[in-house]
Amino acid sequence: MKLLLLLSLVALAQGLGTRVSLRKMKSLRERLREQGLLESFLEQHPYDLAAKYFPGIAVEALQNYMDDEYFGTISIGTPAQEFTVVFDTGSSNLWVPSVFCSSPACRNHNRFNPAYSSTFLSTNDTLFIAYGTGSMSGVLGYDTVNVAGINVRNQAFGLAETEPGDFFYYTPFDGILGLAFPSIASSGATPVFDNMMRENLVDRDLFSVYLSRDSQAGSFVLFGAIDPYYTTTGISWIPLSAETYWQITMDSVSINGVPTACSSGCQAIVDTGTSLLAMPVPAFQLFMDALGASSNGEISCEAASKLPDLVFHIHGREFPLPARAYVIRSGGFCSLGFQGMNTPTEEGELWILGDVFIREYYVVFNRANNKVGLSRL
Repeated sequence: MKLLLLLSLVALAQGLGTRVSLRKMKSLRERLREQGLLESFLEQHPYDLAAKYFPGIAVEALQNYMDDEYFGTISIGTPAQEFTVVFDTGSSNLWVPSVFCSSPACRNHNRFNPAYSSTFLSTNDTLFIAYGTGSMSGVLGYDTVNVAGINVRNQAFGLAETEPGDFFYYTPFDGILGLAFPSIASSGATPVFDNMMRENLVDRDLFSVYLSRDSQAGSFVLFGAIDPYYTTTGISWIPLSAETYWQITMDSVSINGVPTACSSGCQAIVDTGTSLLAMPVPAFQLFMDALGASSNGEISCEAASKLPDLVFHIHGREFPLPARAYVIRSGGFCSLGFQGMNTPTEEGELWILGDVFIREYYVVFNRANNKVGLSRL
């Protein structure tokens, strides 16, 4: 009976929404370690994780840039020019490198050539986005963007003309497709999903994300639908506390039933563009001590196998995160998938629920009622 139910759910899901398959690739950290470049790269690229969420200008950090793993393919223009992008719920702009960019980081990635597209429209509007490790600048243009068969016409996107430094040189993706709210879009560009909704290109004003835990296949972003195969445990709906990022209010975080962090409540952002679980530095230090890890998160793999669940208390419900989810095993090394960040004290305590958290839950990003849905996998 259970097998028949699952098969029927799969069949039903196949007729729903538009699915973009995501590829899970070696992280930047792993590739640099293999080449013996990791230590020097980290020294040359100090990183300010909080820059994305507390901007002085239009800021969009590539969250935990060392461990980005999930990417999908889109196309821009007529005929189509393909690009690998991060589907990022923590930003709102679409941008890719252009042929006008001579930075080394552009030369070894796919670059958009407007002269090859019969549907491209140019503008005089400029775009500048500062990152925790550098920046990109360029101009805005309009063209047809194809996302898994959905043609979004006259979509505003950034054509990068400079990508200073060598950070982007090492990344396996070409650009970024932001899925957050218009209120944080640089240069007032309408986000891709907003245009999908405006043009009635999706059945429902929501999208959902599944990130596979281990295998390289299976991850996806599903536009306009919820796949019932991944919601057999039910969906917990959490209202947004701000319509900027996908931001919610957390009540606390506990270990072994004891509140350990966020004890007076805090804000959290559900962000597919962040690989790790990011938290304020004081909470990070508390977790390192409580879980027996070193100050940089390293831990013996034997000790890691005995670690307890972290429990996130959100909107009156408990969302556990087992050790298998937050322990990262790579090349015989084990570390905790946490990262500390400095946030302005006046803004309050902020957490980023990145891929470490999202892998444990099927996540629905609902623009119809501005809620996040979580379903335990």
